[in-house]
Amino acid sequence: MHSYAGSGPYCYTHSLTMAAGAGTGRPLPSPAVVETLTGSAFGFQLIGGTLPLFDPYAWDPELGLDQAVALLGLDCERTSGGTAEEALERLRTAAVHGPVLVGPVDMGLLLYRPGTPEPGQGDHYVVVLDIGPDGTVLLHDPEGFPYATLGAPAFLAAWRADAVPYTDEPYIMRTGFVREREVTGEQALRDSLPLAARWLGGRDDLPVPPGTLGAAAGVAGFAELVKAGLEPGLRLLLQHFAVRVGARRASDAADCLARLGLTGAAGTAREQARLIGALQGPVVTGDVAALSAVLERLAPTYEELRAALEHAR
Repeated sequence: MHSYAGSGPYCYTHSLTMAAGAGTGRPLPSPAVVETLTGSAFGFQLIGGTLPLFDPYAWDPELGLDQAVALLGLDCERTSGGTAEEALERLRTAAVHGPVLVGPVDMGLLLYRPGTPEPGQGDHYVVVLDIGPDGTVLLHDPEGFPYATLGAPAFLAAWRADAVPYTDEPYIMRTGFVREREVTGEQALRDSLPLAARWLGGRDDLPVPPGTLGAAAGVAGFAELVKAGLEPGLRLLLQHFAVRVGARRASDAADCLARLGLTGAAGTAREQARLIGALQGPVVTGDVAALSAVLERLAPTYEELRAALEHAR
């Protein structure tokens, strides 16, 4: 086994770790465990037939956060909506009592990040620490920007999340984290196995955009997009985010499954990580033949992993 250590775009996982750890006074398990508990590693979806993401059919970060919080034996208050003024006051009041998990926000409107403003550049999660008397928001951005600051009008524009496709709710935040029951990281992972198998099986109880495909069918649809020629925006998304986060998720899931002694499932997840990671070079160079070959090998692994997890239960 060759585990990965290094950077990666785990914004909601690191934000949850910061906010919940501070709120309960105890650290959460490692980011690898927390990310695996969100369920993000267990599937693939081609949203609307055009957007390939290495996470499960019908999954989104909001669902993932709620799943991880419950599995970890935690609870929190999730609020959203209202006017901008009401949201800012709600956030100001909450931040007095500790760090606040805020998101999704529009990453392209966080003006301390180079290359902004550019709306619609992706969803993101941050941890708000304080709001100053002049309205300046102090926050930790887990993608490399500790103690960043942003004026309230700019922060609210990002927090409204107009361009985030998986929610119609503005101003979502989670605060007041408490521990309702004692759960070890290993027990939380074991409890997550039925959920992981269910994600891999393809959820039909959640709304998805028309034309969305999951698992092997989604990978096959992605392969067709590759053959037709990836449009520049999609190619950039794959280069800078989708492939590397997909490989990281699968690698961390493999480590977690191995930790539970599930060697067969861990081996399949490790193979997925290797295959997803192998897409990075061809995506950058535009090697259609190499991309197609890797996707052909990747497609059946999702059903293989589901079967392995079902057997483990």
